[in-house]
Amino acid sequence: MCSEMGSSGTGMQLLALAIMTIIANLLLYFSNGQVLEPAQITDLFWFFHGLLEAGLLVMVRALMLLREGRGGCCAHRCKMLFPVLLAMQGTMEAVYHVAISLLGLFCGPFCDAGSGTYTYPFRHNTMEDNYLFNQLTWATCQEPEHIILWNDLLSILLGIGVLEAMLCLLQVASGLCNIFCGTCVGKGQVDITGS
Repeated sequence: MCSEMGSSGTGMQLLALAIMTIIANLLLYFSNGQVLEPAQITDLFWFFHGLLEAGLLVMVRALMLLREGRGGCCAHRCKMLFPVLLAMQGTMEAVYHVAISLLGLFCGPFCDAGSGTYTYPFRHNTMEDNYLFNQLTWATCQEPEHIILWNDLLSILLGIGVLEAMLCLLQVASGLCNIFCGTCVGKGQVDITGS
């Protein structure tokens, strides 16, 4: 199968994941369904990793892959390279998204621990003391209500980012195999030597 034809399926999957990422990331700004002041939102959310990197930019890549996939069989090796380059960019964007999501999960939420000021009470914990593995520490954050559970949206974003990276890497591998080893045989199709 040509990388262009495979890029159509990858594009559809990436498009669905990008839409889910945008929705999940937007929910992070409305903790427990309430509107927070900008000063009460976790600093890592201002990187817009779910909106931009794994959301809008991956969506653009997905739409371009879908457009490339409609071209049919790969008639020229140069044309086969375009979906590979798109997938490589998508991989880098997904990896950035995964890194920011991991940082957000391990640093914990920005919350009021009872003093009236917002801090990061879990930011300097070690892996053994991490709030993710110790549910008893969740009561530390008093405002906004249920912020720990709301912060778990980052784990959903993390999973989506990993899926996006895997899809893009598979597209890269498939495309490179088709460029260097592949043939395109079909009804009335030309060979891929570019001649």
